[in-house]
Amino acid sequence: MRHTLPIAPQFYVTAPQPCPYLDGRMERKLFTALQGDSAEQLNDSLSKQGFRRSQNVLYRPSCAECSACLSARIRVADFAPSRSQRRVRNRNDRLTRRAMSPWATEEQFTLFRDYLDSRHATGGMADMDLFEFAAMVEETPVRTRLIEYTDPDAHDDVYDGLAAVCLTDILEDGLSMVYSFFAPERQKHSLGTHIILDHIAIAREMGLPYVYLGYWVPGSPKMDYKSKFKGLEIYRKGAWQDIGDPQNYSADTHPLAVAPIAEQVAQISLPGSSRV
Repeated sequence: MRHTLPIAPQFYVTAPQPCPYLDGRMERKLFTALQGDSAEQLNDSLSKQGFRRSQNVLYRPSCAECSACLSARIRVADFAPSRSQRRVRNRNDRLTRRAMSPWATEEQFTLFRDYLDSRHATGGMADMDLFEFAAMVEETPVRTRLIEYTDPDAHDDVYDGLAAVCLTDILEDGLSMVYSFFAPERQKHSLGTHIILDHIAIAREMGLPYVYLGYWVPGSPKMDYKSKFKGLEIYRKGAWQDIGDPQNYSADTHPLAVAPIAEQVAQISLPGSSRV
C-alpha cells in the first residue's frame, strides 16, 4: 500500500539560464529535494508526472514562455524495432553489458569528459571535474544502477574497453535513464540508440512497462532520435499520451501556453492523493 508522504515537499524555481537545447532561449526548472525515507516513493510519483532526477533533486522544465521540452517514455509492450534499429543492435552485438552499484571510476570520467567535449562543449555540465562527476553518479537516495557497455576486443584503448555508460534508476513502473554517454569516436555505431534498445530489453526481463528517456525537444537535432522509437509517449497537459506524428509538434514560444508556477505546483499529485 502506498502512503502519504510524512511531510509535503517544497517546490522552488531556478533562476533563468541559457537553454541547452534551443539557441537563444532561457530555461528555468521547477524542483524539489529528494531525501529521507520517502525518497523512492517521491521519485516514483513525480517521474510519472514528467520530473527527472539529478542527484538529490527532482526537476522539470518551467520556462516562462516556452513549453517545448516534453518528458518521454517508451511503452515496452508496444515497442518493435525498426529496420535501422535492428541494424544498430546487430552493429553493437559484441558489446557486453555489466550492471553495478553507482560507483564512479577514472575510465568512466575520461569517457564522460571526451563525450562532453565532443557533443556538449558549451552545456551546463561542460566544466564538471572528477569530484562533480563522482557526485552525479554516487549521490543517489533511490535504487540506482550504473550500466557499462564494454567492447571485449578493445581493452588496450584509453577507456580500457569501455564504450558507453548509463546511470539508471529502477522505478516501480520502469527504468529511468538518468544520464548516458559514450565514446565519441564510435558515433557511427549509434550507441545512444543501442543503450535505449538494451534498456527496453532489460525492462522486458524485469516485467517493467516503461523506459523513461528524459526530455524530447522538437526542433532540437540532439533529441530527434528519441522520436523514432515505436510506442513513445510524451507527458503533455498533465497526462501521458502517444506522441503521434512528431512533425505536428512546434518549438515556438508563447507565454500563454505556460501555466503560472503556483498553478503548476497545485496540479502536482503526491503519494496518497487520488491522482497518483
